[in-house]
Amino acid sequence: MVRVALISDLHFDVNQTDPVAMVPRQVAYLKQQRVGVYLIAGDLTNHFEQSVQIAESLQRQFAPAQVRFIAGNHDMLHDVTEAALETALTPTYLHHQWLDLPGTNWRVLGNNGWYDYGFADNLTGRNFLAWKNAFWVDGSIPQTLSDAQRFKRVYAQLTAQLAQAQQQDKRVLVMTHFVPRREFILYTQDNRFWNMANALMGSPRLGELFAQYRVAAVQFGHLHRHYWPQHLGDTWYYNQALGYHNRRINEWETLDYFTEWQRRLRILDLN
Repeated sequence: MVRVALISDLHFDVNQTDPVAMVPRQVAYLKQQRVGVYLIAGDLTNHFEQSVQIAESLQRQFAPAQVRFIAGNHDMLHDVTEAALETALTPTYLHHQWLDLPGTNWRVLGNNGWYDYGFADNLTGRNFLAWKNAFWVDGSIPQTLSDAQRFKRVYAQLTAQLAQAQQQDKRVLVMTHFVPRREFILYTQDNRFWNMANALMGSPRLGELFAQYRVAAVQFGHLHRHYWPQHLGDTWYYNQALGYHNRRINEWETLDYFTEWQRRLRILDLN
């Protein structure tokens, strides 16, 4: 049995939290809880190099237990290229990689994910790319492929990894940043902004892919709405986003970073 801790959307910089002070506190708590693997589903910071530094610091202090992270859209904003994101930049970076949990039949598959505008199929005749470049933070992410092409690559990567895991009779936990199921998407009658933003949340095609391969568990981030785990078909879906707490936005139920992190952390015992 391996204890696995799930979290995402830590946003150290937006939340004005010093990782040098916070990382040892997280590590101490994870050790106290006998966690063997700590999985972070993206959005550690707005600078990829800083996100890597945090993950590497966690790994050094948490060893021999393991830390793995993927990049969310915020991590992609600075200090990294689209091409570099597709490479094995560091052992803690799990995009297009996997981690087998020792003593179990479980495999963790990591993929940053992307979107294909599929969650905004209720809107017609809209230029989602122009809207993204004008109003959404992702407009500043360096990108050579179209969003459709970038998602197509994600879909192909996960399909190949899931097929291989199935052939090897593995139970699979997928860690991705973007949303894979429509059940987590909010549609409104009067909020045009968020109905447009749904185009950039993820893709329902990933949920269909996970159902096809009967994936046991999926961890994702991106949304800060603090959903409870949901069992959809054969798959448990976990969104353990920490979210924002600053002068403009408060998505927390407590007043300090560490307490909110403890509250949002999900620990699974995988046999």
